[in-house]
Amino acid sequence: MHDPHQAQVLFGLSPMWFAGTVFVISYILIVTEQLNRAVVAMLGASVMVVGGVLNQQAAMQGIDFNTIGLLTGMMIIVAITSESGVFQYLAIKSAKLVKGDPWGILVMLMLVTAFLSALLDNVTTVLLIAPITLLITDTLKLNAYPYLFGEIFASNIGGTATLIGDPPNIMIGSATGLGYNDFLFNLAPIAVFILALTLIPVYLIWGRHLTAEPRLIDKVMSYRERDAIKDPLLLKKSLFVLALVMFGFILGHDVGLEPATIAMLGAAILLALSCLSNSAEEQSAKVTRTLREVEWMTLFFFMGLFILVYGIETTGLLELLAELVLGLTGGDKTVTALSIMYVSATASAIVDNIPFVATMIPLIENMAASFGGSDELIPLWWSLALGSCLGGNGSLVGASANLIVAGFAERSGQPIRFLPFMLLAFPMMMASVFISSVYVYFRYL
Repeated sequence: MHDPHQAQVLFGLSPMWFAGTVFVISYILIVTEQLNRAVVAMLGASVMVVGGVLNQQAAMQGIDFNTIGLLTGMMIIVAITSESGVFQYLAIKSAKLVKGDPWGILVMLMLVTAFLSALLDNVTTVLLIAPITLLITDTLKLNAYPYLFGEIFASNIGGTATLIGDPPNIMIGSATGLGYNDFLFNLAPIAVFILALTLIPVYLIWGRHLTAEPRLIDKVMSYRERDAIKDPLLLKKSLFVLALVMFGFILGHDVGLEPATIAMLGAAILLALSCLSNSAEEQSAKVTRTLREVEWMTLFFFMGLFILVYGIETTGLLELLAELVLGLTGGDKTVTALSIMYVSATASAIVDNIPFVATMIPLIENMAASFGGSDELIPLWWSLALGSCLGGNGSLVGASANLIVAGFAERSGQPIRFLPFMLLAFPMMMASVFISSVYVYFRYL
């Protein structure tokens, strides 16, 4: 299956071997973090083209611009919205709703994190919630670890529920044409159930021991959430655009609009609304500031990764692997679906779930013929989504959101250590995957 738009590989090497070697080396460098992952992905992608596995045109076809556009659009919308102070408002309001009770605050912060992760995306959510959590735990003189641990779990569970909540879902949706509503109806019910169950071990391990002095609780109760809103007009504009975008996601699939188009349109409208009454110089400064908030490193990592995976896909290597997997599972759909879930959960805990999912998507697509068409693959896609999103909870490197929380904890002088976190998180993550496998089995298989 050697692609016609590929040039000849350097030194007459086998394209499959060359592409496979480049991919494996890149993957090892990404996992061991010896070199920044965006740099590795860009280097690996360039070597695929220079080495002749792909030409430039083919490499560009390999990039999933729906994923890139959706992420960029949402990053811009969130960057502008966060300037209004609404996320700080939510956190302070949540703490006051439970009268400053330490366990109540932990539950509320987890619920807010899960809700925002489903609505925006989990990386953005923890960027906004972690600093406020540290402020509240600091005021109450509490150890921040249980709160940050709970938020990591809530962000990945909440992110599982929707198309835009977690990058693996964005990639799966983009590759398969499954829309916002598909993810909402199929994954949100189990995500809500798992979140409720996760509160039990969190309560037993930490919650029942959490206490704070009454005078410190009074201090939290004296915070004025209204003061958190820095720009009421911007808040109205942001909420209006966010509502439009959510509405677009829900209806877009039926009218043939991709999520990337909707997110980019929303970003453009919000940029326009926030610039309206300013001079040309102020507008330039505002747009520059907003675009600085976009996580360019993540986007370039994605682009390089897509080209790397496309390189090994066009040489037929993934087709061979798909046949191998089917051989091992005996071509049984139930065994294949559950294997995909457990393997992706374990793999996502060891390496970041994004490169893993990028490799798995074409692998599963290659199984369509064996199972009798692409419609028969639906249970496999839900297994991959649940395994990779929930698997992100298994260790600190499992998902980008975890590393961001760890970064805040480190800066506040309360670092989250890799092994202690994993010893607790991995069994809890496997329990959530077990529940998901029961759900997938009875609902789809």
